[in-house]
Amino acid sequence: MSIHVQVPLPVVGLSGFDINLTEEEKGIQEVLHRFARDVMRPLGCEIDSMPAEAAYLPGSPFWIFHAEMMKLGLGPEAMAGMSPAEAARMEGIIIEELAWGDAGLAVSTGAGGLPMEMARASGNQELIDLCEGKLGCWCATQPDRGSDGLILYPEERHPGSRGNKGNLQATFRGDEIIINGQTSAWVSNGPVAQVALVDIVADYGSGFYDENGNTYGCNVIVPLDIQGVSRGKPLEKLGKRSLPQGEIYFDNVRVPARFAVATRDDYDLKHAYAWAQAGTAMSHIASGLARAAFELALAYIHERKQGGAVLASHQLTQYRIGGIGTKVEAIRAMARHVANYTKCSPRPHPYFTASGKAFTCSEMFIVVNESLQLFGGNGLTREYPIEKLMRDARAMQIEDGENSILQMHYGHLLSCLYQQEGWGNA
Repeated sequence: MSIHVQVPLPVVGLSGFDINLTEEEKGIQEVLHRFARDVMRPLGCEIDSMPAEAAYLPGSPFWIFHAEMMKLGLGPEAMAGMSPAEAARMEGIIIEELAWGDAGLAVSTGAGGLPMEMARASGNQELIDLCEGKLGCWCATQPDRGSDGLILYPEERHPGSRGNKGNLQATFRGDEIIINGQTSAWVSNGPVAQVALVDIVADYGSGFYDENGNTYGCNVIVPLDIQGVSRGKPLEKLGKRSLPQGEIYFDNVRVPARFAVATRDDYDLKHAYAWAQAGTAMSHIASGLARAAFELALAYIHERKQGGAVLASHQLTQYRIGGIGTKVEAIRAMARHVANYTKCSPRPHPYFTASGKAFTCSEMFIVVNESLQLFGGNGLTREYPIEKLMRDARAMQIEDGENSILQMHYGHLLSCLYQQEGWGNA
């Protein structure tokens, strides 16, 4: 008589080896998963196949998605009353599921809510009303001011140089803010947004620079249906085609000074906060996209036969899928760790958040690339969705901060901690 007892399979959830989700978290995850599967994926694929000039017109699949997304009621107010740790965890669950459905539409949702998030943080009811029910964007990158706009410390610049003020600038005059210049073509939701969080340099009456060559800045909420605002055409691009991106032009655009949510005295901290929030979201998006690619590969290797057996029965394939699955778990763990630190630390820092974005996006690209490799030649055709994920994954190596630049910032932060705090000098 055999007394051998087979080890049972482990408990897993929708997103992997999660065992501590509350019933509320599981319920929200399941609702979002169905939405991502039944709404986001079909609409995202439809937009992906359309020319950019038609993809975002009224009545297009893009706007159908946002109308359906509004019905879910997942705006900033949905997390009111949660502790920072609870909010960080819930945010990770929500964004990962949305990105599993379609990464471009997930970014559109996140960027679309940033003006409202900053309006709520300001406590200005007029700005909250201005943003209510409107799709937003974040105007931070310019044709002549890209990664150098993310520098927080003067020693990171070339010796003797001053901060890059770019061409898009605000001038504070009395009770008005006057905005001139253009964004880059990479503003998410830029061609269609109704309201913007404009994150740019500012002249408060004494020029754009302080005595150390640092630029003064401001965050201003700007409605985009006012005089002086115009748009460029939506970009035709490699990946994230479900995310409209394009230039916004400002020609003597005037808004009340009370529309500023960050000015000279508090801009640096609020700019760092906005950047940190964006970085955590990108980490969760990387987690969802990696998981989507992994699951497609896992299904394919159980269908495709080679050498007289399905691929999944070959030990080399098991080794490869095991490596991909390990990375998916590591990406999620890093994303949640960064999100928890950013929301719960008494002094969060965007350079640590940047390290999370760089790590998760770089590892995610390996996951997607290896997943496509398991499809062989089929992975290169548009008949299989892994091809779209590969293009979306490539875009994320540059989007919201190029990975090597972000890792450099994190290295600078580590050096500062060692030199100024003695951290790591045991």
